Amino acid sequence: MAKTELKRRSAAGKKRLSGDVTKAVRAALSKQAAKVVVLDLRNTPAFTDFFVLCSGQNQRQVKAIADAVEEALRAAKVRPAHIEGYDRAEWVLMDFFTFIVHVFTPQTREFYSLERLWGEAERIEVSDEPTGAATA
Repeated sequence: MAKTELKRRSAAGKKRLSGDVTKAVRAALSKQAAKVVVLDLRNTPAFTDFFVLCSGQNQRQVKAIADAVEEALRAAKVRPAHIEGYDRAEWVLMDFFTFIVHVFTPQTREFYSLERLWGEAERIEVSDEPTGAATA
């Protein structure tokens, strides 16, 4: 699988993001998650440091993405404090304290538009191209 590169859009240039957030992103991408974005909320009045946002094309894929994220982080001995929405699988929220993973169906993601709601957050673009060298 191609290495995942996470790039911050900022005047300071490109930076890489590593750790558990990167593990979550890689797990989501391994299940073909679409429109993967990380929002850096550390400079906002948010209750967490990062949001990982991604979409699955249908409820089955949303569950597969959520399962992959949970499994990848469990292997790193990181467990979510809370999971919501898994049964309906329109929007699965996985709270890992310092970051939250949101897995949406396309319609639900568009309706809630968290990227717009948290517009002041720094947006970290995700690329699964092999040029990246992000480390976990």
